[in-house]
Amino acid sequence: MLGLPRGAEWIIILLIVVLLFGPGRIGKIAGELGKGIRSFRDGLSEGKQDEESTDSAGNIEPK
Repeated sequence: MLGLPRGAEWIIILLIVVLLFGPGRIGKIAGELGKGIRSFRDGLSEGKQDEESTDSAGNIEPK
């Protein structure tokens, strides 16, 4: 029955990936992925700050 890989299957998959790309290139890919996720989160938080602009009385200011 086909399903998600378990235990030893993950180890085999990781070995194949390391053999194909090499440890240096995998590190670069992971770093770029992390930067992309961080940038996405920053963009989301900036969007929330823009939406929540209020005046001194606590009223939401229209854009």
